[in-house]
Amino acid sequence: MYSKPATITEIASLLNISPSTVSRALHDHSSIGQATRVKVRNLATQLNYEPNLSAISFQKGRNYTIGVILPELSESFFSTVVNAIEDTAAKQNYTVLIAQSHENTEHEKQLVKRMKDHRVDGLLVSIAKNTTNIDHFQCLKNYNIPVVFFDRVPPIAQTHFVGCNIKTGTIEAMNYLLKKGHRVIGMINGPKTLFACEERREGYIEAMTKNRLKFDPSMIVNCDLTEQGTLMAYRELLANKRKPTAIITFNDYLALFAINYSRHSNNATDKDIEFVSYSNLPLVHYMDVVPAASVEQFPYLQGQKATDILMQLLDQKNENNHIPLGYYKVKIESQLMESGKSHAIKASNKLADTIA
Repeated sequence: MYSKPATITEIASLLNISPSTVSRALHDHSSIGQATRVKVRNLATQLNYEPNLSAISFQKGRNYTIGVILPELSESFFSTVVNAIEDTAAKQNYTVLIAQSHENTEHEKQLVKRMKDHRVDGLLVSIAKNTTNIDHFQCLKNYNIPVVFFDRVPPIAQTHFVGCNIKTGTIEAMNYLLKKGHRVIGMINGPKTLFACEERREGYIEAMTKNRLKFDPSMIVNCDLTEQGTLMAYRELLANKRKPTAIITFNDYLALFAINYSRHSNNATDKDIEFVSYSNLPLVHYMDVVPAASVEQFPYLQGQKATDILMQLLDQKNENNHIPLGYYKVKIESQLMESGKSHAIKASNKLADTIA
C-alpha cells in the first residue's frame, strides 16, 4: 500500500493507458469497457487514490462550500437553524462555514469579506440587531455570490429571504391574552433597527384595533435584547399609570429575564403578570415558571428552506454563469403554542412562497 495518494497520471502510467481513460473509468463512463474499469478501480484502491477536489471545483465552477453568518450560535433558535442548514447542505455534498457576528455590524462586515476571500459559493445570513445598511452583502453580487437571508431579514425588496410571519403570530398572541380577560397588555420589543420588531408592533396595533381597544404607544417599550435592557424596559412598563396585567416579550429569553425579576419583586401584583413570548424554545418546557404561551417560528424549517433556495440559485448560476433575476421571498406561518403542549415541528406547516 502506498502511503501517499496516487494521481490519475500515475495510475495511467502504470496501466499504460491515457489519463483521460483513467478519469472516465473512475466515473464509470459508458465508453470504457468493464474490464478496464475494474482494473483502474482496483489499482486506484491499492494506491490510495483520492479525487482532487480543487480540480473538480475548478472544472464545475464551484467550491461546494457555503457560508453562514448569524448573531449567536449559543441561542437555541440559531443552533437549530444551523442543524437544518448542515443537514440540507450535506445532501448536496456541500461544506458549511459558520461564523457569528455577535450582534456587531462591523464584525459582520469583516465576516462577509472573509467569506468572500474563502471563495464560498453562496451565503446564508441572519443580520445583527444594529445592521441597517446591507451594502456589504449587496456588493457580493459583483463576485457572483448569492445571498439568502433568514429570520432577521432586512426590509429591502431586492433580496432573497425566508422568514416567519411575525405579524400574524403577534395577532394570535394578543387575541390569546384578550380572550383571557387582559385589557392592558404591554410589549417588550427588540431594537427598532430590526424589521421583525416593526412586524410585532404592527400585529399588536392591529389586534387592539380589531378588538375596538385604544392603542397606547407607551405600552410598547424597546430594548437591546440584553438582560439589563430587558429589566429596564420591564420596570418602565410597571411604572406606567396603566400597569399591564400581561406582557408580550420579543423572545423566550426576555420573558424568562422578566419572570425571574417579577418572582423576586416585593409587589405581589407583579407575580400575577402573565407573559407570552416568541421562539418556543425547548428549554422552557423543563422549567417551573414559564411564559403562558410562545409563538413557534419553526427555525429548522427556515434553515431548510433557505438552504434549498441557495442550492437552487447556485444551480441556476452554474447554468447561466450569473445569479438569476427575480427574488425568492418565503414566509412561514407562525403558530402560538401554549406551555406544556407539543412543540414538534410539522413538515406540513404552510409556506407562502413568492418569486418577484
